[in-house]
Amino acid sequence: MTAIPTCPEEFHIFDTSLRDGAQQEGLRLTVADKLKIAVYLDELGVTFIEGGWPGASPSDTQFFAEAAQVLDLRTSKLVAFGATRRPGGSASTDVLTRALVDAGTDYVCIVAKSHDEHVIRALRTTLEENLEMIRDTVTFLINEGKHVFVDCEHFFDGYRANPAYALSVVRTASEAGAEVVVLCDTNGGMLPSWMGDIVSAAAQTGANLGVHCHNDTACAVANTMAAVEAGVMHVQGTFNGYGERTGNADLSALIPNLQLKFGWELLPPERLSEITRVAHAIALVAHQPLLGRQPYVGQSSFAHKAGLHASAIKVDPNLYQHIDPALVGNDLRMLISDMAGRANIQIKGEQLGIDLSDRELAARITDKVKAKEAEGYSYESSDASFEMLLRQELGILDYPIQVHSWRVLSEERDGDTITEATVKLTAKGERQMVVGEGNGPVNALDMALRKAVATAYPEVAEFELTDYRVRILDEGHGTDATVRTLIDTSWRGETWTTVGVGTNVIEASWEALLDAIVYGIFTHIASD
Repeated sequence: MTAIPTCPEEFHIFDTSLRDGAQQEGLRLTVADKLKIAVYLDELGVTFIEGGWPGASPSDTQFFAEAAQVLDLRTSKLVAFGATRRPGGSASTDVLTRALVDAGTDYVCIVAKSHDEHVIRALRTTLEENLEMIRDTVTFLINEGKHVFVDCEHFFDGYRANPAYALSVVRTASEAGAEVVVLCDTNGGMLPSWMGDIVSAAAQTGANLGVHCHNDTACAVANTMAAVEAGVMHVQGTFNGYGERTGNADLSALIPNLQLKFGWELLPPERLSEITRVAHAIALVAHQPLLGRQPYVGQSSFAHKAGLHASAIKVDPNLYQHIDPALVGNDLRMLISDMAGRANIQIKGEQLGIDLSDRELAARITDKVKAKEAEGYSYESSDASFEMLLRQELGILDYPIQVHSWRVLSEERDGDTITEATVKLTAKGERQMVVGEGNGPVNALDMALRKAVATAYPEVAEFELTDYRVRILDEGHGTDATVRTLIDTSWRGETWTTVGVGTNVIEASWEALLDAIVYGIFTHIASD
């Protein structure tokens, strides 16, 4: 077994979500968004937050101006990003270099070419001039009172093409006074087993080294870990792996790896336990749904479906979990499906506060779940419907409303399609008949149902249908196929999911809608 490396006396977690992460396709961060994310990163406690490229982007220039006024960073340091000065010029007169000074941050990070072909073909200058550009820019910024990091763009590809020149770039940056020289896998083509020798060779220059990995081989986190093992003391990445093409090394996985696997206390334990919350908060600001399968922080990170797993987890959760989810602020989730065994049902019941220790009772409910799943129901994605099924089987679900009938009518009037739904029900002893209009039959039913129930339970008017999904279960049957509908309902920060199944999509939708209202009443309103 490879020995776990010792944590350097100084180790940096460098977040570039606001700069490199923002280059992701479909991701656009406003200045306000970036300020919010910076606060989350500071709360977590990353060492550095790279805010953007002042001078090159008006919004980034604005970000640094506003950050100086409104950001009160307690644990993190803000970094301005830029590049070496232009060929043939001088750093002291270079407009973009001056913008780095004007950004007002104590730390700056400049990108420099380290691949000889990029110097010649992209910069269109000589290898010697590129080294002078690095030396001049670093020296100028230090003389302006800045702490300087240098990102060696395309370093790993450059090393493999011309190792002597790539190393001369590292050496030049370090000798000019760069506090960290960052080795960048800009094209993301490296593999973990290739990292060690190259990083070790760069370490021979005497520079403090960092690493910046992209995920084009799905190895960004693994490559970063390999570079750490080889001696880097500075890691760059983005939260949730945001970034150009396939993204950057994901800090929400990298930080727990370093802290929980290597035993390096990079963050106080109470802050590490906030990493799931921070990852989700950043995803909300960025309008990028967080992947359920994302390590450590995803909804499915500690979810268990197989009955064999559940049986072992009843004995000891660690038998099927590599860490305690609480360490990263996540939770164990027991999924209920046709693969579930009695242990799944018992653990899920325990999480809901329902005693299912009776083996016969648990077995009966397990058989019921499997039968319903065979019909097309999906309880792993609809916890609310599962809880209702469980309570029905136990005889402890008192329906707060009694539905007598419902119907939907759609017709075309003068070129417009009109949809009306009529619902008749009794709630708290009062019989109601309500007609609702909507944009389609499901919306009309939702409107009529909530209006009818709201007379007895006014809070229901605040329930919001936030997502509606339909899936055909037996493809090839055409319009008579069985469908499954899933509905997400939200109220005062809580969200629950219900399911309906049938050959009639409106009937399946009604089942999910009714369950959503009933579940909301008995869990959130009737108990108040």
